[in-house]
Amino acid sequence: MSKKALKRIAAALERISPAPAGAPDFGAASAFVWHPDPDRLVPVARVNRVAVDLLVGVDRSRDTLMTNTVQFATGLPANNALLWGARGMGKSSLVKAVHGAVNADYTGLKIVEVQREDLPSIGRCLNLLRGAPERFIMFCDDLSFGHDDAHYKSLKAVLDGGIEGRPDNVVLYATSNRRHLMPRDMIENERSSAISPSEAVEEKVSLSDRFGLWLGFHACDQDEYLAMIRGYCDAYGVAIDDATLRAEAIEWQATRGSRSGRVAWQYFTDLAGRRGVSLS
Repeated sequence: MSKKALKRIAAALERISPAPAGAPDFGAASAFVWHPDPDRLVPVARVNRVAVDLLVGVDRSRDTLMTNTVQFATGLPANNALLWGARGMGKSSLVKAVHGAVNADYTGLKIVEVQREDLPSIGRCLNLLRGAPERFIMFCDDLSFGHDDAHYKSLKAVLDGGIEGRPDNVVLYATSNRRHLMPRDMIENERSSAISPSEAVEEKVSLSDRFGLWLGFHACDQDEYLAMIRGYCDAYGVAIDDATLRAEAIEWQATRGSRSGRVAWQYFTDLAGRRGVSLS
């Protein structure tokens, strides 16, 4: 094929391909979701979150993350944060709740959600945020990596790797059920089968080391579980006596085979529906 024909094909493809989107009006919303192909930041009209004071049993993590977020919102140094631990114990809820609380006082603080599968495009997202007057929490929920998963390499651009490094107006908050973002059996397999075991594991485990804050979440006990539900009832005006709440909530957790903040909210949602109370 001639060079002339190749140029015509390239020109045609350029005409039909969508132009890269510019940065949106960040003043239009406090939260955005990143979508690649074509690249765009979509504003979120209403963030799905609860008030930060309704999160029970996570006081230390709440206070630490709140302090870090206020520092960041005011232009002071702040750390990337990894919230790890038990399922359903409020890791993602805490990120969204803290952002909502701080954003009420510092409206220039925005949150941008990035899906794990979209990490390879994260550099392009950073280019839209870099240099903007607003400050951004980049939020990646349920972050983990499996065998032969190279997505973690893209994430290093948001942390402190690369020539450009992380923009001063961006901080990363991620949640994961795994402290080192990878299964324990994967770590052991790498150590046992690699020619240089320590180096094989080091590259992937070092990713979690790049988070300045590690906030652990552990399974709640029964008193904390019941306190969560009572807090929801008081906040939303659902009337129920303690004995009935205790009996129903314990039966609910037994049918689920687990006890967590998520299970507490699911029971409360059922209770509010039965009592005719709207949660919107």
